[in-house]
Amino acid sequence: MYLPIPSQPDCLSAWREAVRLVDGCPGHEAHNVLIDIADPVARTNPFEPQIAVIEDFLQKHDKSVQTVANTIFPESLYLRHGSPKFFSEFEAKVLARVRKNDRWSGYYFERMMCLPVARKDPHNQLLDIIRRLKNPSVKALNKFELSVFDPLRDVDDSPYGGQCLSHASFKIIKGTRTLTLSVLYRNHYYIEKLLGNLVGLGRLMAFVAKEARMDVGSLTVLSTHADIDQPGGCSRGDIAKLLVDFDQAAVAAVPA
Repeated sequence: MYLPIPSQPDCLSAWREAVRLVDGCPGHEAHNVLIDIADPVARTNPFEPQIAVIEDFLQKHDKSVQTVANTIFPESLYLRHGSPKFFSEFEAKVLARVRKNDRWSGYYFERMMCLPVARKDPHNQLLDIIRRLKNPSVKALNKFELSVFDPLRDVDDSPYGGQCLSHASFKIIKGTRTLTLSVLYRNHYYIEKLLGNLVGLGRLMAFVAKEARMDVGSLTVLSTHADIDQPGGCSRGDIAKLLVDFDQAAVAAVPA
């Protein structure tokens, strides 16, 4: 079984349509939800009215769109320090502060830049992908994979928690310099996490495309399990009001 979401122009419209369709499924959950976004960097400014609605809602429950996005790509550090310096800044200033144990820091970006390799220094998957994207002698356009799931760290008897983003795959559209990204989530909370995930993935794409001197293409997300969650114990009525407020913000943003 799968639930295809009609292709959407940006992250905000993709969030709203995905939430609408999954919310209408039995138990407000679905399997193998497929989301496609034509321009994942459009309308992702934190001051975008609809993003502000979701951010205000989540902050009341100690959650945040921007915090979720930063777990995938720390955009402010990149803009401040550039590449590759921002990798070391992230490790020194962010990971040193938030790492709680050796098993899981809570940042997907850490796994992208520090993939453990037996008897070797950790491997920076992102820098390696960018290097190969820029290399004209690399002819295979379908071999730019980003591993996040780690069976040595993530397979345990915990009833919850751990990583949800499992894998990402960059592709170059043949005959162009356009970069696309497809990602796989093993589990996906659509209220607490989805919009922040989409924004973060768009920022990750923009970073890789800029460093590799390419254009940003479409983003495709497969949620093998999607849930209209109730963050912080909020009610179904709270979720309904969030969606009303989101839709009203969309109408208000349309020029008269």
